[in-house]
Amino acid sequence: MKSNNKPKIVVLGGGFAGLEAALSLRMRMSDQAEIVLVSDTEYFTFKPNTIYIPFGLDPGKLKFGLARPTKRKEIRFVQAHARGIDPISKQVYVDSYEYGYHFSYDYLVVATGAAMRTDTVPGLGEFAHTIWTPEEMLNLRAGFHELAARAKEGQMQEVHFVVPPNNKHSGPLYEMTLMLDTWLRRKKVRDNVNLCLSTYEESYVQAFGPRMHDVVSAEFTQRGIVGHTQYEVSRVEHKKATFHNGERVPFDLLVTFPSHAASTYFSSLPTDERGFLATVTESRQVLGYPDIYAVGDTADFPLKQAHLALGQASTAAEHLSAQLLGTTPRFGFDPTGMYVLEGLDKATFVQAQLRTAGSSDASFEAEVKDKRYRVGSSPLWRLGKIAVGAYLPWRFKAGNPFHSGAPWKGVEAGLKVMSSLAAR
Repeated sequence: MKSNNKPKIVVLGGGFAGLEAALSLRMRMSDQAEIVLVSDTEYFTFKPNTIYIPFGLDPGKLKFGLARPTKRKEIRFVQAHARGIDPISKQVYVDSYEYGYHFSYDYLVVATGAAMRTDTVPGLGEFAHTIWTPEEMLNLRAGFHELAARAKEGQMQEVHFVVPPNNKHSGPLYEMTLMLDTWLRRKKVRDNVNLCLSTYEESYVQAFGPRMHDVVSAEFTQRGIVGHTQYEVSRVEHKKATFHNGERVPFDLLVTFPSHAASTYFSSLPTDERGFLATVTESRQVLGYPDIYAVGDTADFPLKQAHLALGQASTAAEHLSAQLLGTTPRFGFDPTGMYVLEGLDKATFVQAQLRTAGSSDASFEAEVKDKRYRVGSSPLWRLGKIAVGAYLPWRFKAGNPFHSGAPWKGVEAGLKVMSSLAAR
C-alpha cells in the first residue's frame, strides 16, 4: 500500500475495456483509491465504427484524447506501452524512461486488447486487405474505389472475403460484405462485381447461433452473394485463395479479418496458446492471482466484441471495489452478446446468451432456447447503431462509464422497446 493508505490500482489499456474499468472504479471508489490508466496511445478509438471508413467516414471523427476525461476524474494518465508484469513484486514494466520503466501496483486490471495475425496463413498478409486499424480501413477504401472504377469500365471483378481460423469475432467481415454490396448498387456497378464470402465457421456468424445464420443466408441469396461455410483457408497466392478442402477461389480483391492473438504476451501470468489471459468467468480475476483482473479482448473469453468487453470491465470494477471496500459484489459477468450487423441499407440486431463449456471460457455457444435470444433486421437498427456510436463517446468524454446512471437505464429501455418491435 502507499503511504497515504490508499490502494493503487493500475489499469493497462485505453480501449473499451480499460477506459470503462478505470471510470467505473472511480465511480465506485470515489476518492478511496489512486487510479492510474496506462495506454500506449493518447486517444480512444471507437473501433466498431471503423467499418464506415472504407465508405467515406473521416477516421478522425472516431477518436478523442484520453487526457481530458481522466483528468476530470482524477485518474492519472500515462502514455506508455506495458511490456511485462511481475505479479510477485507487483510491478508493471513499461517502455518509457520518463516513468522509470516500471510502475508499482496494489491491484491491476489488464485490458491491453488483441492484435491481428496474418502470418498463420501463408500469403494472407501479402495479398489481402485486412480490417482492423483505421489505417487499414483507409487502404481498403482505396481498394474499393479502384474496384468500382474497373467495374464501371466494364471489367468483371471478383471480390472474396475470407474468415480464417482463430478469428474471434467474424461479424465485421460480414458487414463489409453487405455494405460493399449496397455501396456498389448505389454506384450502379454491382452487375460487374461478383461477391463471395468463405468462412471456417460451421455457420454464418456462428457465435450468434442458427437464427443469425438464417438471416445472413437469406441476405446473401437476395443480394446474389456466394457464401461458403467450413472453408478453412490454407494459403493465398496472387489472385487465388486455396482451402484445406482442395477448393481454389479466384479474386481481384481479397479482404480478411485475420486471426486474433493477445496484443501483448505476459509470460508471467497464465495464458492460452494465443496469449489470452486465463480468468475466473464470474469475477474476471486472473487464475491464481486475485489482485489481477483481465478484461476485454486480452482475456480468454472467446468472443472479442465491444459489448462484452464493457460488461467484463464493469464486472471487474464491481468485484475489485467490493474487494477493497469489504462488501459483497452485486453481480458477476453476464456473457450476453449483443451486436448490430450493418448493411448500409438496413441492419440486423442479435442478442444471445453465450453458454460456456467446461471450467473456463475456452468454448461457448449461443443458448438458443433462452428468452433473451433475439434476432431481427430493419432500417431501425441502423438508427440504434448510430445512437450507440454517439452515446458511448459522449459518456467517456465526460468521464463517465457506459454502464451507469439514468442515461444507461434509458439506453436499456430503448433497446428493449426496439427489440420487441424489430426482433423476435
